[in-house]
Amino acid sequence: MTYDRTIPGAGNAFKAAHAELLLNSYRALLKRDLLDASTPELGRALYQAPMVVLAHDTAADPVFFYGNLAAQQLFEMGWAELVQLPSRCSAEPVAQEARQHLLDLVARQGYIDHYSGVRIAKSGRRFLIESATVWNLLGQDGRIVGQAAAFADWVVLGSTE
Repeated sequence: MTYDRTIPGAGNAFKAAHAELLLNSYRALLKRDLLDASTPELGRALYQAPMVVLAHDTAADPVFFYGNLAAQQLFEMGWAELVQLPSRCSAEPVAQEARQHLLDLVARQGYIDHYSGVRIAKSGRRFLIESATVWNLLGQDGRIVGQAAAFADWVVLGSTE
């Protein structure tokens, strides 16, 4: 599946189609809502949510196609840079094998709740994400078309100096 990686804004309803994919897949797999479904303008609400929400495609080396404002701030990247980043680069090289194990497990099970792991921002600042949910993105035919993660808790680890 090819994803439109243009920046979210009023002209594209803040990536309403992406938001619908993420939110519907979350609901289908976890049997609960990530955002209140009655929220007006779900695309804008997800993009501006205080929690971090990221999604990557199914390429051999998956690349992010979505990262809301909280994700952009945490990873210290603007939209254009984030949606060109292979998702493995969000983890330090030593943590990439564990990250891949997690993604393989999610692919088999559908989702994982309460995941924790160390990630790295553009500046090299490391942070521990806590209580993340990682889930498969399901196309209209039920096939996996990507994976997403959401979390609201993280702890900055040490200094980059």
